[in-house]
Amino acid sequence: MHNDILNNIKKVLVVFLICFLGLITYIAYFTTFKAHDIANKPGNKRLWAKRNEVLRGTIYDRNMKELTKSEKIDAFSQNREYLGAELFCHALGYVNPTYGITGLENKYDQELMNSNHFTLNPKEVWNDIKSFDVNKLFAKEKEKVGNGLVTTLDYNIQKAAFDALGDEKGSIVALNPKTGEILAMISKPAYNPNNLSEIWKTISKDEENVPLLNRAVSGLYPPGSTFKVITTASALENIPGVTQRTFNDTGVIVFNAKESLSNLNGTVWGKINLPDAFRHSSNFVFGTLAMELGNDKLKETAEKFYFNKSTPSDGIVIDKSTFPKLNKNEIGSIAQSGIGQSSVATTPIQMALVSSTIANGGVMMEPKLVKSVVTPEKNTIKNISPETIATVIPKANADIIKDYMRSVVKGGTGGPGAFDGTNACGKTGTASHNDRNGKKAEPHSWFIGFAPYEDPQIAVAVIVEDGGAGGGKAAKAAGKVMKAALNSKK
Repeated sequence: MHNDILNNIKKVLVVFLICFLGLITYIAYFTTFKAHDIANKPGNKRLWAKRNEVLRGTIYDRNMKELTKSEKIDAFSQNREYLGAELFCHALGYVNPTYGITGLENKYDQELMNSNHFTLNPKEVWNDIKSFDVNKLFAKEKEKVGNGLVTTLDYNIQKAAFDALGDEKGSIVALNPKTGEILAMISKPAYNPNNLSEIWKTISKDEENVPLLNRAVSGLYPPGSTFKVITTASALENIPGVTQRTFNDTGVIVFNAKESLSNLNGTVWGKINLPDAFRHSSNFVFGTLAMELGNDKLKETAEKFYFNKSTPSDGIVIDKSTFPKLNKNEIGSIAQSGIGQSSVATTPIQMALVSSTIANGGVMMEPKLVKSVVTPEKNTIKNISPETIATVIPKANADIIKDYMRSVVKGGTGGPGAFDGTNACGKTGTASHNDRNGKKAEPHSWFIGFAPYEDPQIAVAVIVEDGGAGGGKAAKAAGKVMKAALNSKK
């Protein structure tokens, strides 16, 4: 009996010991891996109190034009003003005690609320001591101002993109293809981050327009014929002699009694080579190429362009663009995927990266939104250097596609009028899709491209939702952005 009691006590002690060890392990894990994330959550009141100890740092465009301004209201609060209002709302995001923190404000929160009060300039301190201006010295010591951010954005290009999109829904992204710097990033409909308390109920419940969505990085759309850039890259790599082939374009590929793939407006191009098929955007030819390549090879090329992957970036988070895995018997879907339809979906910034990769000789650069972190006195603390993501395709193949894209603007679907004086290259897209009710909608209008041909300085992607043919609204908007960027270089 006595032994039974001892055994039971031992069992209870073992259970308590296991529970104790589990608790200690959980606390250690929580402290090491989770505490920092929880402490830095937007809703953490203690963190908001810490933020308000410091006057939030200024965000600038690439030419040091102020985009934000902060003023102390009292010891416990401050007002953050966005000087461009709707113009930069999606690029910068917002910081607000009631509605949280988003965008660049969130990604660089620590830098913007990092006080400079322990980094006094020794020369300034000595000058204050020599002049017996002790009050000035102590004022500097007590002043707590966060560090600033110099973004890659160009105010003039951003404004040109905002105006070019007008009242349309959609997005425009402009990159420097050599560095990955984001020169402009527009998403519409937009909102005024200075008036969140007045407009929040409206914008947060607007399921049709979704103004809070940054379409540039999170809007997923069928890319339409802009995807033919990737199909061409795959064909150049996997189909020997494809540049010398002649295709017999009959205007339509018939898969079965219910499925077919037609050229736009049913145009029959007849005997046509690859450069002309690209220039005229022949669905027949690119559907044929997709079937020859097969799903595996085309998917492999798409993934080299970072479809189905998380794209590295600085200052932004990019939703994954997707390319489907299809069975061999899904021949209609395979053909459709070669023209950017089927279930292919992409963000505007991903297509801007596709364009910039061609412009940059096959090398994809990491997109970034910040050039440097600076003190309140605008002294540089840290520079954010350009980073290469990958060499996606050989330079020789990129140069071939570059020539094809030049022909689109000179005499193909792109139309030269929008790009006068830019020597631009591009590819249009007319993307079929259904509306929210599942009914066939007006196609999205796409354009991707870069300029100038000889030495590309800007790469763009434009989507106009329900905008019709890509050579229309999207191309015109892209031309305005390119002209603004090239004029700023003069």
